[in-house]
Amino acid sequence: MTHRHTLRVRYGECDMQGVVFNAHYLAYCDDALTAWMAAALPEAVPYFGSPSPTFDYMVKKAELTWTAPFRFGDVVDLDCSVVRWGTTSFDVRVRGTVDGDERFFADFVQVSVTPGTNIPAAVPDHVKAALSGG
Repeated sequence: MTHRHTLRVRYGECDMQGVVFNAHYLAYCDDALTAWMAAALPEAVPYFGSPSPTFDYMVKKAELTWTAPFRFGDVVDLDCSVVRWGTTSFDVRVRGTVDGDERFFADFVQVSVTPGTNIPAAVPDHVKAALSGG
């Protein structure tokens, strides 16, 4: 399952070269991943107000490959999908495009943790189903 998050580049996110400052690409990914979790697992994740969260996760690794810049006013599509499931971790790819033209992609290793801790835990089956579209 691929989740699409769309945003418009704001003027203040651009540097003196007229392109999006590099740190914002990871912030865009974070926004996209948060929106995906809110849509797919609103009752499971603690920061959406769940009284009894059943899932939480942390970023272990982030790697971004940039091919072309975003510029002020661009409408950006960020497509998120799980590309690997492990026992306690899963890999997510975020692909950033403008009008279908790829500008960057980012690969994340996410670790499932017991809610309220940073202790690794098995990825629950309901999470795999929700993020895989099943």
